[in-house]
Amino acid sequence: MTKKELRKKYTSKRNELQQNELDAINNKILNIINEQYYKNKTISIFLPIQNKNEINTFQIIKSLETENRITSSVSNFTTFEMEHLVLDSNTELSYNNFQIPEPKSGQKILEKDIDIVFVPLLAIDKSGQRVGYGKGFYDRFLSKCSPHCIFIGLHLFDIFDKIDDISTDDIKLHYCITPHKIYKF
Repeated sequence: MTKKELRKKYTSKRNELQQNELDAINNKILNIINEQYYKNKTISIFLPIQNKNEINTFQIIKSLETENRITSSVSNFTTFEMEHLVLDSNTELSYNNFQIPEPKSGQKILEKDIDIVFVPLLAIDKSGQRVGYGKGFYDRFLSKCSPHCIFIGLHLFDIFDKIDDISTDDIKLHYCITPHKIYKF
């Protein structure tokens, strides 16, 4: 399937989820993350877009923030680049024009200083290639990270076979956490 077809299919699947189903998925993913060992890391994590049935990363942040430095991004829709700011208990959030929550201010963190990136996605194939919303923000971001940085997708559903229209600019993930298991690529 092409990225366009996959965006349509998985957006529809997300929209069909009832709140209790989404809550159960979020809890399963949080439990899997809590079973892993994350300590003294700089972790970048996306914040869930309102009304898009995305993974509730606020729960994940709360779980990880005591032993790690957590960052989130501010998107520039002119350059399609992101700036990464530290999140803490005092961080105020605002919503951009696409209803993406973003930190209003905070200490800036360079991509090369991030150890782990939790990556949003709509779909992912068995080789670790992902489909996002189509603007390339995360591919640009991940391409600037250290070679030692770990990219972990968070996905509401299971993976599928293959994306037909991968480009040379697409960045593969190292892992993907689904409600049922962790995939390593």
